[in-house]
Amino acid sequence: MEMKIGELAKRTRCEIVTIRYYEKEGLLPKPARSDGNFRLYSNAHVERLQFIRHCRSLDMRLGEIQTLLNFRDNPNRDCSEVNALLDVHIQEVKTRVEALLKLENQLVVLRKRCSGVRHVETCGILQGLTGCSCH
Repeated sequence: MEMKIGELAKRTRCEIVTIRYYEKEGLLPKPARSDGNFRLYSNAHVERLQFIRHCRSLDMRLGEIQTLLNFRDNPNRDCSEVNALLDVHIQEVKTRVEALLKLENQLVVLRKRCSGVRHVETCGILQGLTGCSCH
């Protein structure tokens, strides 16, 4: 079944501009063209775009997704590199989680500097931000 870009966007819940971007970046193969020069997408495009979107929902970068797509396109290859890619991604996520937890702690400490109703001039949060030597 062939469909235009609007139908592909609707079926995958993906913005048209994003579909075009993925084409430009080589993640989606170029579609066939109609006699009127409209892009015509197939069910294979739907499936591939859903795969890409799922990867993006896992916060994978486009380079990682391209690597995974290359493995999908060559199913007889050893998948140990796929495992290694995911292991690296998991470690990156852990590192970001640790950084976010540190940020949360800094914000909680800052928030505790001001409680109740008071004038802005005595706000502990604003004073804490002014005297911050964290940068």
